[in-house]
Amino acid sequence: MAEHDSDRAWNEYEWERFLQQQDQKTEKYMELLEKYIDDPRRDEIVAREMGWCHSKDDPASEWQDEEVESEEEDLAPADLINDCTETFEQHVLYRASFNLTIWIDRLFDTNGALQNDPAAVKLATHAAVAAAKLAAALSDEEAEELGMTIAYLKRSLKAITVAMDAAAQLLAEKSITRGQHGALQQRLFQVRDGIILLMGEFRGEWLRRYGSL
Repeated sequence: MAEHDSDRAWNEYEWERFLQQQDQKTEKYMELLEKYIDDPRRDEIVAREMGWCHSKDDPASEWQDEEVESEEEDLAPADLINDCTETFEQHVLYRASFNLTIWIDRLFDTNGALQNDPAAVKLATHAAVAAAKLAAALSDEEAEELGMTIAYLKRSLKAITVAMDAAAQLLAEKSITRGQHGALQQRLFQVRDGIILLMGEFRGEWLRRYGSL
């Protein structure tokens, strides 16, 4: 629970102002993500370094290779909202977002020219930012700070929208094939639509608790 200047809950706009002062945490997350991306205990390490709640005894916290490969599975909107898990790493939407960053990383491996392409760098950077904001939003396991959660989701949505624009630019430049763009767009839309659904769910809960935004 954040230390407020009053007993009332902050809304999403108050949290947005506060989070503007906390952007360095996103940079830290991205640095950790890049450093430990191939580590089998990646999620536990990142969560510990970021100071997020994490159950080290939870075997699901160590993703297996087949979980990365399962990114082709279709996820129903209800699955994105009603994922009753204890840690953010297990949330189906966060997994989809993280798998997106892995897919982009593999795309870079197959096409070295993308490493120095401004649109490709924008794509990779904002996909990682979206994952970071989702991780922060979903780390409030008890949904105590709904305003904070919604503010982080809004930031994640903004990042994924920029990533979608970058993907379209890569296609226009013919830096990626139509097939690659189609696969990329499918993943981007999956994450975007999931974020929108979650925002609606949490805003509905806010209205139930407090009556107005």
